[in-house]
Amino acid sequence: MKASYLEIGAPDGERAQSFFGDLFGWTFNPMAEGGWFNSGEIISGLHGNDDRPAIIVYFEVPDLEAAITKVRALGGTADDPTPEVPEFGRFSTCADPQGIRFGLRQL
Repeated sequence: MKASYLEIGAPDGERAQSFFGDLFGWTFNPMAEGGWFNSGEIISGLHGNDDRPAIIVYFEVPDLEAAITKVRALGGTADDPTPEVPEFGRFSTCADPQGIRFGLRQL
């Protein structure tokens, strides 16, 4: 399993966009709810209005529905998968039984 995506959740998305863009020299690509940075080998997403700011790692899986089912069977939680986004794929935000947040992504 490899990490394929980072999601940056921030209270103020525009401030985080400016900070991380300036810090690392990343170019930002806006989407409907936030957007993502061109950050090298791994895509780095950004959204604002997050009351629990964090950087969340998304792991690439070959079958998103099967992985979601397994997370839930193991006592974790998983959001229903997002619709397909061209050149981005689909994803599900999850948490383990202790509430540790992570995600799953299918390209």
